[in-house]
Amino acid sequence: MRNLLMHSPIVVALCWILAFLLFTLLPLLVLLIYPPPGERGFWVEFSVALGFIGLALMALQFALTARINRVEASYGIDLILQFHRYTSFVAFAMVLVHPLVLFWVQPDTIQLLNFPEAPWRARLAVLATLAFIMLIVTTVWRKQLKIPYEPWRLSHSILSVLAVGLGLGHAIGVGNYLGLFWKAVLWSAIALVALWLIVYVRLVKPWLMTKKTYLVEEVTPERGDVWTLALRPVGHEGFRFQPGQFSWITLNITPLSMREHPFSMSSSGEHSERLEFGIKAVGDFTSKIKDYKPGTKAYLDGPYGVFTSDRYEDSAGFVLIAGGIGITPLMSILVTAAERGDDRPYLLIYSSKTWEDITYREALDDLNERLDLTIVHVLREPADDWDGEKGYVDQDLLARYIPARRGTRHYFICAVPKMMDQVERALHDLKVPVTNVHMEHYDLA
Repeated sequence: MRNLLMHSPIVVALCWILAFLLFTLLPLLVLLIYPPPGERGFWVEFSVALGFIGLALMALQFALTARINRVEASYGIDLILQFHRYTSFVAFAMVLVHPLVLFWVQPDTIQLLNFPEAPWRARLAVLATLAFIMLIVTTVWRKQLKIPYEPWRLSHSILSVLAVGLGLGHAIGVGNYLGLFWKAVLWSAIALVALWLIVYVRLVKPWLMTKKTYLVEEVTPERGDVWTLALRPVGHEGFRFQPGQFSWITLNITPLSMREHPFSMSSSGEHSERLEFGIKAVGDFTSKIKDYKPGTKAYLDGPYGVFTSDRYEDSAGFVLIAGGIGITPLMSILVTAAERGDDRPYLLIYSSKTWEDITYREALDDLNERLDLTIVHVLREPADDWDGEKGYVDQDLLARYIPARRGTRHYFICAVPKMMDQVERALHDLKVPVTNVHMEHYDLA
């Protein structure tokens, strides 16, 4: 029984949440050991607590974005990045409220904002806050500010290091709670671990990736302005992956350049000697995929993701719901199932603009002969003679096709956010257990 609990995804996920809360609060609790003498009042101490918790939360962001496999395997990297985003806002709020409360309780401390005349510890606080503000602004409004992904990613790392480093310098400079040497060492160690994580992700891991090169074998066109990028490992065995997972790809440049992009594998998880990715030409990078020639060097960081049918071997079958290029990870699930001789029923509901836009249309017809597979095409702009489903994947359409015993299946949804939200609500209204619904987002950048 104990082993079953320890291997339960829910139990493991809860353990990581508890660990996150512990690491957030533990540094603050340590400060209460041998507290400084004197009584400064509740609001002053509350302000200080907010500052330390905010600083600890900022340091933990480096762990959230380090792609730690054990953590990622419990939640999926897209959920972790969303959690990173929201907890960053919480940390930002705490960092801002920290001085505001202090200014309210002790109005004379506003003079610390006089940067030229303020003590160096106050200057560090101002600089840390400015770095954090720039971090938030350039992240939330990156697309509106038209900041390219690669320069933003580099500046994001630099600003993160500055915010944490300057914030720690401010705390040590104030010295009230960090007056004892061992407390200053503890907090410095936390900052160094955070720094090591970013060095590992940005430098060490890319360097290790250069030891495992892949070559572009071919780039083939698919319907719907999609291209299949096929990579083959050179001098190594590549990696095995679970169908539905994805990898970060670096093409024709060194991984140290930090110009990598996440794409789902579309090929079978049974073959590591050839990895295929379905890529739709929608942006500056993806529109150039067709121009890469066979023999081009590539590097992969993966596999990642929990959007895989392999986690649910006890399921009686699967319902796959795709929109456009969202068919890519679901294609991997179907191809792998066919190769394994899976005899469970699969239902694919696939939304496309027109009949000619259906990516992998012929390959899906072939899979229909090899699997217990039902395919429902839904066209938004059908021809006059189309007698299939049309419009959008809504609750009425889903009710016509999903099994009456909703909880016997697991449901995988991959589409644009608007469609995923609509399908998720519809499945909820149709009494599908929330634990049986799994979603994959396109854009992790």
